Parts: sequence; structure tokens; C-alpha cells
Amino acid sequence: MTTTRFAPSPSGRLHLGHAFSAAIGHAAAREGGGRFHLRIEDLDPGRCRAEFVDGIFEDLRWLGLNWDGDVLVQSERTQLYADALDRLRHKELVYACFCTRADIAQSLTAPHGDAGSAYPGTCRDLPNDPVRRASTPHSWRLDSAKAIALAGLPVWTETDGRTLKSNGKDIGDAILARKDAPASYHLACVVDDAASGVTQVLRGADLRPSTPVQRLLQSLLGLPEPKYHHHPLVLHDDGRRLAKRDLAPTLAAMRMAWVDGPALAADLVAGKLPLGFAFSES
Repeated sequence: MTTTRFAPSPSGRLHLGHAFSAAIGHAAAREGGGRFHLRIEDLDPGRCRAEFVDGIFEDLRWLGLNWDGDVLVQSERTQLYADALDRLRHKELVYACFCTRADIAQSLTAPHGDAGSAYPGTCRDLPNDPVRRASTPHSWRLDSAKAIALAGLPVWTETDGRTLKSNGKDIGDAILARKDAPASYHLACVVDDAASGVTQVLRGADLRPSTPVQRLLQSLLGLPEPKYHHHPLVLHDDGRRLAKRDLAPTLAAMRMAWVDGPALAADLVAGKLPLGFAFSES
């Protein structure tokens, strides 16, 4: 039985790339006799809007894509993420990070900084200081070296049958909880996928780099291992990515133009795109 999920962020109206991901995820679940879940990833208070949540429901119904069970809303599940973080903290696998983005940028340009790392480890060896944490905004980062030493290098299986293994260099000290949000994408994603019984994580190829750290978190937290399908992205036919910030054509606009939603979803599952769009190569 295949269980998938569609997990948009309500930071704008959905576009054709979202429709492709949702349509093939829905088809995989239905063909596999499983369930298709909807998750609203709304942990970023600065970008998420309630009206865009309503738009997600409207767009999926227009496409003829029905989800199973209740909609999972991340902002209603913050205690579950805190519990998962506590489990990692008790294993001494996370550390408080007080760096600002400016601090990190400066350290990476310094002679001792590692230009190949997303984070140079500035706070990794700081002493445990509850007083400073109580008075100073901070994030929580995964101590990737300790985590890999405990759980080993993560391995995962793609739906095309390939078994892949991390080389360790693709896992950094990822943020698991931010100063302004109770959990990062990585932590919330693995907790929620497990809670929904997801057996196939179907998402865009741009999120493939997230897989090693998420597989590591699953191992550390004792969560089930799904298979992964990283699908091509939908692009403008001139190679530009569809992006909310670039005012990509929305599904709402297509609906107003009298496009047939279920027919569009069927075409997307068959790998057919409207004129003016193309798939990425990976």
C-alpha cells in the first residue's frame, strides 16, 4: 500500500509545479491502494497567510484531487516537534547556536572558515549555558559528526530501485529549530511523515539535498524509512523556474481562464504540460 502526501507552504497561490507534484502523488497513492494526505507547512509566520490555505483547498478540489483524513497543519503540532528535539537534546546530538546570518557570512570569509560548509561550526563546542539561552535568541543545530557516529551514514531507496548512501559531506549541522520558528523543515518533515504513515516521499528534485539529513534524523528518532521519488521540476519553456516570488502563472488564473482542472491533472500524470512549459532534466 502506497501512502503519499502533498505538503505546500501557504505563502502564495499554487502554480503548475505544485499541481504536477500533487497530481502524481495522488495518482501514486490511488494506484497503490493507499492514501493521499494533505499537509500545510505553515511554520514561517512571516510568509504564511490564512487566505493561501483556503486557496490550496480550492485549487486541489478544482484539480479533482481529494485527500484522505484530516488536513495536518504544522502550526498545530509544535509540541510534537519540541518533543522530538528534546529526544535529540537528551542524546547530546544538538547544540544551541547564537549566530546571526551576518556572523556566519563573516566566518566563512575568514581564513579559518570552511568555505565548503553551510555552517562553520562556530557554536558547536560552546559550553552548555542555560542562562545565556534564556536571555539570547538562538537556534538548535544538529551535531552531524556525533549523529553520524551514533547512527552511521544514512542510506535510502529511490522508487526507481536505486539504493543511495550519504558520503557524510552532504550532511551539515542543519538547523532543527529556529529563533523564530519551533521547528525547521527537516525536523517537522520527518515527524509528520511518520505520523501520517507516509511510505513514499514524493517531492521536487530541488529538495533532493534534504534527503541525507532527513534519513539521519529518522534513524536517530527511530522513525520508519519511506522510499523517495524526486520528480523533475516544471519550468517555463525558456528554462526559468516557476516561483511565487516571480509571479508564476497560478492555478487560480488557469481556473478563471476556464481550463478543465481534472483534465489538466490527468495530463500532468501522463507527463503532458501546457504550451509554454517544460520539465527540468533532473
